[in-house]
Amino acid sequence: MADSITLARPYAKAAFEAALEAKALGEWSRMLGMAAAVSETPAVRVALTDPGRSWHQVADMFSGLCGEELNGQAHNLVSLLAENKRLLLLPHISSLFDELKANQERSVEVEFITAFPVSEGAANDLERALKARLQREIRLTASVDPALIGGAVIRAGDQVIDSSIRGKLAKLSEKMRI
Repeated sequence: MADSITLARPYAKAAFEAALEAKALGEWSRMLGMAAAVSETPAVRVALTDPGRSWHQVADMFSGLCGEELNGQAHNLVSLLAENKRLLLLPHISSLFDELKANQERSVEVEFITAFPVSEGAANDLERALKARLQREIRLTASVDPALIGGAVIRAGDQVIDSSIRGKLAKLSEKMRI
């Protein structure tokens, strides 16, 4: 069976193209994020996979839950996804859409995880260095994970830089098994 990301990609691209044409990337990002959250609700997941419901019923139920939060084109997308039994792909569609949006806007979400809190100055220095290296606007979120023991992990899109003590110990352990 095809991977969920692979199945979601054409829908995300179509939504992105519609949003880009309408100059509504932010609105579509918000709508898809909200629809994705609705689709992940346990009771909704059960209803979406109920074999006793036609795709029309599923689309109507889902559109009713989302209500005014979706515009006409987004309601059409919901109907298309329901007809193809793909509403559960909405979290992937939303994520892929946001990646396309970030590429269009030349920005990237960066997660900076450290074992100990860092100063605002250090976070700003990292942000400037990443902006120069990646040639994109950086939206940095910093968090603390004591399980790292020391060092930091930086996630920028699909790039991961793991300079944590935990990561280095894991690599050492792997090398010793060989």
